[in-house]
Amino acid sequence: MNSTICVVTPAFRAKDTIVATVASVLEQTWPDWELWLVADDGEDYEALLAKAGIGDPRIRHLTSGGIARGASIARNVALDAISAPYVAILDADDRMKPDKLARVAKALETHAVVTTALDVMTSDFRHLRFVGEGPDRELSAGTHKWVSLSMDSMVVWNRGRTDARYDPTLSNMTDLELLLQLYRKAPRSLHLGLPLHDYIKRANSMSNGKDVAAGMIRSKREILRRLQAGYYGLPEEEVAGIAAFLEVSLHAEETYGTALEQNRELLFEDHIEPMLARAPLRPLQNA
Repeated sequence: MNSTICVVTPAFRAKDTIVATVASVLEQTWPDWELWLVADDGEDYEALLAKAGIGDPRIRHLTSGGIARGASIARNVALDAISAPYVAILDADDRMKPDKLARVAKALETHAVVTTALDVMTSDFRHLRFVGEGPDRELSAGTHKWVSLSMDSMVVWNRGRTDARYDPTLSNMTDLELLLQLYRKAPRSLHLGLPLHDYIKRANSMSNGKDVAAGMIRSKREILRRLQAGYYGLPEEEVAGIAAFLEVSLHAEETYGTALEQNRELLFEDHIEPMLARAPLRPLQNA
């Protein structure tokens, strides 16, 4: 049985970060992996990695077919080329803990979709906070974001049981949109509460600029519109759960700029978390 987990990494202006990202894959205790690195900037990442002493036949180098086509298109290029059953997403400035793929492989024996808690860090790998830590638990479309309130590009899935592609029309929130597609055929996911994925917060992502916030708001409103129109074919209670999260998240986006003026180091996760705790429609999550 094929147990290969293909790690998909889109790379755009990633020369300063890609070595650490790729090294985290090489350090995995699970040996049956492939890394599909998709250049979206014309960079020769194979040569760059070779200069750093990194060369491995499990690393596949692709191109998005252009420059700055976007992470969604770059990821889809790899997804269309991969034949292995399991896919993991890893951004070009994030890292995986050494045991991530091994733990995820075990979880994929029972669940088609697996997510993990995050270790949120600065660009010099200084720990900021955890997100989604705690017991392992089953989640659904309606409960997932109430546990994993940050980004979702730590997702891994079994393509034989559910599959999806990234939506290049959205500027932001593409990982959540992909997850909602995956939940169509896999109504329950398994969330591993051990932080197994390093989410690196860049300076521009730690203080949402005007353009970033506007893109987030547009994307969240579009996903909310799709949910309300029945686009994902999810049960009503699941739609209600994710819609309630998005409503809180939209309010958090609109008030984050003012909050940052009072505390320039405030993470969006720290800003939204108390809002979610006070939300009247907060769904129950399985322990």
